[in-house]
Amino acid sequence: MRMYDLILKKKNGEELSTEEINFIIENYTNGTIPDYQMSALLMAIYFQKMNDRETADLTMAMVNSGDVIDLRKIEGIKVDKHSTGGVGDTTTLILTPMVAALGVPVAKMSGRGLGHTGGTVDKLETFENFSVAMSEEKFIDNVNRLKIAVSGQTAQLVPADKKIYALRDVTATVDNVSLIASSIMSKKIASGADAIVLDVKVGDGAFMKTVDDARILGREMVSIGKNVNRNTIAVLSDMDQPLGLAIGNALEVEEAIETLKGNGPKDLEELCLTLGSEMIILAEKAKDRDEARKMLKEVIENGKALEKLKEFVASQGGDTSVIDDTSKLPKAKYVVEVLSEEDGVVEKIHSDKMGIVAMELGAGRATKESEIDLAVGIVLNKKRGEKVSKGDVLAYIHSNDENNIEKAKKGILDNYVISENYTDNIPLVHDIIR
Repeated sequence: MRMYDLILKKKNGEELSTEEINFIIENYTNGTIPDYQMSALLMAIYFQKMNDRETADLTMAMVNSGDVIDLRKIEGIKVDKHSTGGVGDTTTLILTPMVAALGVPVAKMSGRGLGHTGGTVDKLETFENFSVAMSEEKFIDNVNRLKIAVSGQTAQLVPADKKIYALRDVTATVDNVSLIASSIMSKKIASGADAIVLDVKVGDGAFMKTVDDARILGREMVSIGKNVNRNTIAVLSDMDQPLGLAIGNALEVEEAIETLKGNGPKDLEELCLTLGSEMIILAEKAKDRDEARKMLKEVIENGKALEKLKEFVASQGGDTSVIDDTSKLPKAKYVVEVLSEEDGVVEKIHSDKMGIVAMELGAGRATKESEIDLAVGIVLNKKRGEKVSKGDVLAYIHSNDENNIEKAKKGILDNYVISENYTDNIPLVHDIIR
């Protein structure tokens, strides 16, 4: 088998066989196939596309390029949730204790964030002494005992994806649905999930800018799941404005704690109920969405979800006292109001640019080496569809450096679009693909 022939085959719009896809991934991962040939194949795939069978085969070839985490020692159906990434996306910190409180095992591999704010691991490290480093035995024991554990990605998971992603990044082949879908699904499957709920973000703060594009990606990932015997559901959720009110690590942790106490922003709570319902249905703990929602609301109202967060944080060495008293969380030296300069209604908040303002305050990483400041970020005071008058507080800047406050203030004002008349009719959930 020669790589040249396989490039030619795909260039001519023909299907690649399972054996051929396995050959490509194995030999590219081990260095036998050079970057220039893989680049040519990626461009051929970009223009000629892959069918569902090829995409599923590509996914499994990438899964098998490294370690596959074996969660069979954990009792019950393991359901994982994956978000394609957004601004103010605090759902994991709220969802995991909610579903774990209902007996659904949550065994999560999470990474650090690159971009607007930290990833789940960075946010969890807001709890002093919290550690994601643990043996496989402890990880499995925690999930069996508490139904919840989060570990850092230490295993050699999908090395093929890391290599291919880096190449796609520099060859203008990132935005191909088969390549995006196989990249996301390979990581979830290698992490040992039995069932997967995907939160596919749509809008200017997301990778997929339109509902149609998000729907195509959602269908592709659900199709991969079916092809490899993993129940998969895709929820298309709105990211045309930040989710919730907080953008920044400790600020988002505080918002998550408040949501688990029943005092969170309505959009954040609603999305957690939607995603959580799908998770507990897949775990066979509820028959339908109505029953699932009722169960999830109950664990918030009776305090069991909050209690589960405490158990989880304590089991991984973290300080739980901040859950009872959020004033103990890292706090910024300066909290500055950003005031509206006009009257009207908020028509839009540019999510991606708002995320960049938070990152420049120190809430996120511009490079892998960047240090994150857990205390800083932005808290929104007005969301889409809300009336504002000149002088009203639009948002609060939390900063530890007075020199970056004016730039952040200008950035926030630029990212709010205020018009005379606007009625907000954009749904939080655009579609659910099963």
